[in-house]
Amino acid sequence: MSTINANHGWRHTHMGDLMRRSLKRFDVRVLKLMSHDETVPLALSNLAARGQLTAAHVQITRHLPVRGARLTELATRAGVTKQAMGKLVDQCEAWGLVHRSPDRLDARAQTIEFTVIGQAWLGAFERAVAQAEHEMRQAIGQEVVTVIALGLEAYVA
Repeated sequence: MSTINANHGWRHTHMGDLMRRSLKRFDVRVLKLMSHDETVPLALSNLAARGQLTAAHVQITRHLPVRGARLTELATRAGVTKQAMGKLVDQCEAWGLVHRSPDRLDARAQTIEFTVIGQAWLGAFERAVAQAEHEMRQAIGQEVVTVIALGLEAYVA
């Protein structure tokens, strides 16, 4: 029989939890910056400002190739189920960020692609990520951010 450590504080201080909380903070900041980007359509800015566009929706922005992708490929890239990604794509399609078109190689399949609005959203995402990274450097220092980035790159390789 194993002994359970009575001190459960480690569950909120281990690297995985710190990375999860850091990513959440980063994504929330990126969405806030995007909600104030003048190139983002007002309807999307309002959705982001009210918290209806969430870090989950960033998964599409982060993982959908500019050339488009099938739903299964997009879900795999994002590390979520096809069903979960399908719901996100449905929402993003309703908001005008993406559209589905017949796949050029397989008529039974569909390709998800950014719309013109979605491409503007992607540009705003790029600017917001750069700003959030700049703010992170200001908060914890350039050297620390560099070490974190190098360490994480090595870890995921």
